Order: sequence, then C-alpha cells, then structure tokens
Amino acid sequence: MEDLIKKLLLELGENPKRPGLRGTPRRYSEAMKFFVSGYGENIEKIVNGALFPADTEGMVIIKDIETYSLCEHHLLPFFGRVHVGYIPDKHVIGLSKIPRIIDMFARRLQVQERMGQEICDALYEILQPKGIGIVTEMSHLCMMMRGVEKQRNIAVTSHVKGSFKRDARTRQEFLDLIRMKS
Repeated sequence: MEDLIKKLLLELGENPKRPGLRGTPRRYSEAMKFFVSGYGENIEKIVNGALFPADTEGMVIIKDIETYSLCEHHLLPFFGRVHVGYIPDKHVIGLSKIPRIIDMFARRLQVQERMGQEICDALYEILQPKGIGIVTEMSHLCMMMRGVEKQRNIAVTSHVKGSFKRDARTRQEFLDLIRMKS
C-alpha cells in the first residue's frame, strides 16, 4: 500500500521524498489498516460469553457512544454518536461489549444507514431481546469539506426491531430517554 500512496502523492503534484511527507505512506497505510480493522473482527470473540441472566424487564440504554467510520463513497470520515436501547428477554450483555460491537461495524468502509442496521441486526441476534432500537447521529466530512460544504448538518438514522417496532410507546420512551441531558 505504501507504493500506492507514494504514487498518489505524485499524482497530487507532491514530492513524497520531501521531509514532511517521507513517512506519510507508511503512516497512512497503518492508519487505513486500523480504519478498516472491523473486517477482521469476530462478533463471538468480542462478546466472549458476556451474556448474563436478565432479572429486569426495564429498558437498558447506552447513549452517546462516540464512533468514527469512513464513507465508502469518498473514503472520508463520518463521525458522531450511536444510541442503543433494548428490553432484555432472557439475558443482558456486558455493557462494554456494545461499543466494541459498534466499532466492529464502524471500522469498515460504510454508509451510515447500513452501519446502523448492521449494529441493530447483530445485537438483536446476540441478545434476542423483546425489542431493540438504534439511533445514529453523524456528521459527514464528504458533505462538510466538499459537495454542498455545509458545516452544521447531522444525518440521523433509526433502526428498530421487536417491541420497539410494534409499540409506538416503547419506541417513544427510547427516543425520549436518549434525548435526556446527562
């Protein structure tokens, strides 16, 4: 990949041998491998058995989970927050596993809409909850730095299954709780 980056720098009219750029092909290559490291992740390994018997029927919510991804259309970052809520049926998951699962999907070339759905589907399969909801709120550099060049826009997606889909009151409770200030 380093040779490709050197060629890219040359195509951009730069000199990959100048002092500020000498290490850039290696650094960029390492960064890109990290940014797409989610392809090599395994969800069962991430969960690692951290499912515990549920003794609650209340909603479990983790909100404001920061995440970063790369837009598959421009290879530019998009970033923001993911909110997850679910109603346990038989078990709950270790809370730290949810951000790790989100990162697994975010560290791939993505579109926000698919990423939110993948997170929802994976958590629904693992947890087998009564219901689940995922909301993503992202800023996209492809809209901020180029294209329409708008700085203050945020794209929001929602993905729901089970009781969150069937029951408007459950869905509304989730949305109200993620809007609450901490």
